Amino acid sequence: MRVHLVDGTYELFRAYFGAPKAGVPDGREVGAIRGLARSFLGLIRNEGATHIAVAFDHVIESFRNDLFAGYKTGAGIDPDLWSQFELAEQMTRALGMVVWPMVEFEADDALATAALRFAQDSRVTQVCICSPDKDLTQCVSGQHIVCVDRRRKKTIDEAGVHEKFGVAPKSIPDWLALVGDSADGIPGIPRWGARSASAILAEYGHIEHIPEDSAQWSIRLRGAQALADSLNTHPGEAALYRQLATLRTDVPLQESLDGLEWQGALGKELEEMCRILGDLRLLDRVPRWQETAAREGEG
Repeated sequence: MRVHLVDGTYELFRAYFGAPKAGVPDGREVGAIRGLARSFLGLIRNEGATHIAVAFDHVIESFRNDLFAGYKTGAGIDPDLWSQFELAEQMTRALGMVVWPMVEFEADDALATAALRFAQDSRVTQVCICSPDKDLTQCVSGQHIVCVDRRRKKTIDEAGVHEKFGVAPKSIPDWLALVGDSADGIPGIPRWGARSASAILAEYGHIEHIPEDSAQWSIRLRGAQALADSLNTHPGEAALYRQLATLRTDVPLQESLDGLEWQGALGKELEEMCRILGDLRLLDRVPRWQETAAREGEG
């Protein structure tokens, strides 16, 4: 079987910026929720998903904000988008999918934990992490754990990580520490760019294995001495940034593999959600229901 682990926060953002806007009588914007529901049903109807879990950032801040003041926060999120976060979790549950709302950890940490756990089950042929987030490529292993960009319909396996970043998945946190990640508020190390980080980490794997003296480097890089000097000047920052970029794999998730099997949408709950959203047509897209006779008119 294949397991689909979905970055719900990304999917919500994608729906917000890609789906038509839609309001309800109480003034709330719900277009993203409508788009999210259709996307998740498409995961089942069009992409053949059978075992699914969706992780959301219930709040944007996490333990990483205690480590670094510059780490990403919820500041600047459009209020119309922010107001749909709770509805997104409710809609996903109504669709009958497992939901992991993260508070202390981030959604990516839940996905990383689940990928490692379920990949070890002999029944699992592939774990698909549904997200284009480069952080999650550190979880990729061969073709057994892959990242799937559903919007671009592109799958990245371990060879794809090498091709895209020039390093192995295990070196992605080091690469992000050196290069930086503006989406997460990680500034990176001065003078280091994508090419230099890829070249040196392809050779040494991790930051602590890079010789302090560039004369000892086994590869030649333009500006090597300046790169070495910068890294030697900022060892603490490099270690911190890598810690920020390293996904946790110890999130306390309760569900077993069998618990991720999609049994169908919850009739009463989904119908109520559709009434709130003013979109009863969504019910016609549901391929299976957990509750018979749950929808109005069914006997």
